[in-house]
Amino acid sequence: MTEPEIRTSSVTVPVADGTTMGGYLATPGAAPGRRAAILVIQEIFGVNAHIRDVTDRFARAGYVALAPEIFHRFAPGYEGSYEDIPASIALTAKLTTEGVRVDLTAAHAWLAARDDVRPDHIAAIGYCMGGRLAFVANATLPLGAAVSYYGGGIATNNLDLAGALHGPQLLVWAGNDPWIPPADRDRVHAAVRDAGKRYVNVEFSGVNHGFFCDARSDYDAGASRQAWALTLAFLDHWLRAA
Repeated sequence: MTEPEIRTSSVTVPVADGTTMGGYLATPGAAPGRRAAILVIQEIFGVNAHIRDVTDRFARAGYVALAPEIFHRFAPGYEGSYEDIPASIALTAKLTTEGVRVDLTAAHAWLAARDDVRPDHIAAIGYCMGGRLAFVANATLPLGAAVSYYGGGIATNNLDLAGALHGPQLLVWAGNDPWIPPADRDRVHAAVRDAGKRYVNVEFSGVNHGFFCDARSDYDAGASRQAWALTLAFLDHWLRAA
C-alpha cells in the first residue's frame, strides 16, 4: 500500500527571549483545510533521525507535526549517539525551567498561527526527557491532549503540575525501566488520578526504557506497534473526534 504523501522542511521558530529555535516540520499532502497538530518533543538525543521519522509518521496519519530543537541555545542541530548516553545526559543539565517553558510556548504559538492548523486542537507527545516535557507542556499550554512515553523526572520534579493539566494525558511506561522505578510510575499515576484529570495509564511489561525507538537496542517491535496504535486512538479521540 502506498504511504500518504507528506512534506518536510527545516523551520525556524522565534522565541520570546530573543533566541531562535530550529525545528523539523512534517505536514500531510496538499489536501486543503485546517488540521490538528502535534508537538513532537525529543529524547535527550536531539531531533535526530528517529524523532524526524516519528514526526513524519504523524504527518502520514493526517497531523501537522513539529519537532522543536530543545537544545537550541547551546547545541543547535545536536544529534547524540545512543551508544554514548552520558554525553547527551550532560546537555540536559544546561536546560532551565524558564527556558524550556518559553520554548514550548513558542513552538505551540508557531503551530497555532499556521493557516493549516486548528489552534484549539494541538497536542504534545514526548519520549524520555520529552515525555516529561510533554507533561510540563500540558500543564503550561492549552493543549487538547498530551502523551508521555517513559517520562523520566515527572515523579521527582513535576508532580505538582498534575492539577494544572489542560488536556487528557496518556502515560506510557516500560515495565523493566531501570531509570523510572515502579514507585515513581505509581506516584505519577496517583497524582493525575487524584487531581481528577482525564488520563490513560499503561505499562508494557517485559520491555525496557526506550522500547519505542527502533534505533535503540531496547527496541521492542510488538510493544511499539501496540503503543503506536494506542497513541493514535487516544489523539484521534481527543483532537479529531472532538
